[in-house]
Amino acid sequence: MIKFKVENRIYSSKCPLIIAELGTSHNGDIKKAKEMITAAAEAGAGCTKFQMVFADEILHPNTGFVNLPGGKVRLYDRFKALEKSSDFYAELKEYAESTGLLFLCTPFGPKSAKILRDLQPKIAKIASPELNFTSLLKEISCWALPILLSCGVSYLSDIDKAIRILGNAKKGAESPETGQVCLLHCVTAYPAPEIDYNLRVLQSLSTVFGTPVGVSDHSLDPRLIPALAVSMGAAVIEKHFCLSRSDPGLDDPIALPPDQFSLMTEAVRHAAKAGPEETIMAYKREMGEELVEQVLGNGKKELAPSEKQNYRFTNRSIHALRDINKGEIIQIGDFAVLRTEKNLRPGLEPCFEALIEGRTALNFIPAGEGIRFQDI
Repeated sequence: MIKFKVENRIYSSKCPLIIAELGTSHNGDIKKAKEMITAAAEAGAGCTKFQMVFADEILHPNTGFVNLPGGKVRLYDRFKALEKSSDFYAELKEYAESTGLLFLCTPFGPKSAKILRDLQPKIAKIASPELNFTSLLKEISCWALPILLSCGVSYLSDIDKAIRILGNAKKGAESPETGQVCLLHCVTAYPAPEIDYNLRVLQSLSTVFGTPVGVSDHSLDPRLIPALAVSMGAAVIEKHFCLSRSDPGLDDPIALPPDQFSLMTEAVRHAAKAGPEETIMAYKREMGEELVEQVLGNGKKELAPSEKQNYRFTNRSIHALRDINKGEIIQIGDFAVLRTEKNLRPGLEPCFEALIEGRTALNFIPAGEGIRFQDI
């Protein structure tokens, strides 16, 4: 069993770190954010996680629209409305730590990474779409912090590249029994079907990469995935948290309100105490052997059926920031590493970012679209 250490706290499947993913559900309201932190602590979380959003380092204005309870909203505009200053996150960090919770916040690019580093967090996280964001991984690898690396919509080769950039997974660990990087298995679908989780892959990932493992759960059931994940060795359980599923946050429809989150934390702690065999048998008796076996899966790391169509369309690639005409020399400021978000074509992988400047456009490249090999 490889454990995950954050400062002086050791987390394992016998004592998992439970993360309440608040994301941007506060909608920029510091009072609501603090109310959510308090509620998460009371519901049994050990950590509250936020997302530091700056629209221009995530996507292009031409990305398109998302369906929300209030109607269709342009995603870029929604992200712009969620932008907050560093003081906002500093206040959240201070408040979260005052309640005894770890403060965790995801950066999405160089601007948010710099702000977050200045806040001196105790732990860092890289979201699944940024698993291939080479320059961001290099930046975070210099922080000398425990790192949570989400592995949704990815292959083993993608994870291997990220681990290599972050450095040896044992780097910074005090013993072979602890890891500096913890891989979070997840299914990039909202909500994610429970039968897509293939939780035996946790043991495979831990063996292949020599790291502690956990689960970032996007399914709607409060207990099934978290409890069975612990039985498969998860040292970290992350679940979206909200005050109400009817709230207007981007992730609120798939998040757990406080009473449901409490059920989840109780199930996780019971599974940690009961052990794998007793936990699996209990859920087979309650929910049926066929369902539980489907959830546990075959242990092979492969794209889940519900996320297959998202590969390369939710990851990062190189996109044109403006219309680039055929024959133009591409300059810094003409392109960026962004999420495609399904509506735009993917471009070159972020590892080629340093090679784009000075290239001649061989085709017209519309603003927002990916820059491909055949375009330069």
